Amino acid sequence: MASSSPFFDDIRSHSDVDPPQIEELTDVSELVNDPTQTALKPNGTVSSSVRELLECPVCLNAMYPPIHQCSNGHTICSGCKPRVHNRCPTCRHELGNIRCLALEKVAASLELPCKYQGFGCTGIYPYYSKLKHESQCAHRPYNCPYAGSECSVMGDIPYLVAHLKDDHKVDMHNGSTFNHRYVKSNPQEVENATWMLTVFSCFGQYFCLHFEAFQLGTAPVYIAFLRFMGDDNEAKNYTYSLEVGGHGRKMIWQGVPRSIRDTHRKVRDSFDGLIIQRSMALFFSGGDRKELKLRVTGRIWKEQ
Repeated sequence: MASSSPFFDDIRSHSDVDPPQIEELTDVSELVNDPTQTALKPNGTVSSSVRELLECPVCLNAMYPPIHQCSNGHTICSGCKPRVHNRCPTCRHELGNIRCLALEKVAASLELPCKYQGFGCTGIYPYYSKLKHESQCAHRPYNCPYAGSECSVMGDIPYLVAHLKDDHKVDMHNGSTFNHRYVKSNPQEVENATWMLTVFSCFGQYFCLHFEAFQLGTAPVYIAFLRFMGDDNEAKNYTYSLEVGGHGRKMIWQGVPRSIRDTHRKVRDSFDGLIIQRSMALFFSGGDRKELKLRVTGRIWKEQ
């Protein structure tokens, strides 16, 4: 590896990684001519030395065409080439527009396991098809559905259910019907949105009921909607209804729960739920209209 230099330190400050040592590309031609080096091992994995050759020294991600190289044979991905100002981060020689066709051919001959193998995916995919599969893999982890904070936790559904209960202290309920009361002492304060999340377990699945205040244009409104803890193709098997009212009047919403693959903000900003204007919410609340007291009821059912 090249010794430390002000230039290289600048590259590291942008990538926040220490570039690994990369072998000279004179070895790559040997790999192309040696099928034993590029073939799959019996367990469906490739040698670590080949993987290292395909790892960008700056971002540490797998490289895809066009793969660039300097005159000394050091490689870099096309995404990082502009970041290093066309200078090799290993030897500082000019990169130019030289492509490493040998390494691209090596990559084309490989088949690799999905990166979500640990979550249950058993598939083996050609190197250049692997990214597309992983973007749609049914075993890829889910983001935490809690909306009241920027939670970065990811995992499968059982893990997220435990995380919501233990770390976010979310209320957990069994059953497909619900009757919730939302109270806010000062409904004028919408800037600091009120998030409430409840998780329901029914039909062997988990559902997230969201209720919050947000600004719709210049008007403060409330919205309630349901999200399914699973993929969209499964969510379509269920329907839910929400009802809110008071003083002889009521509003009803019926829809299909959205998958938690869709972010909370995406669902909210598409208005895919029961939307209650503040004036109507205060009317339903009764009293002196200075305190929000909404009772939201609903149920979930499975379509036949």
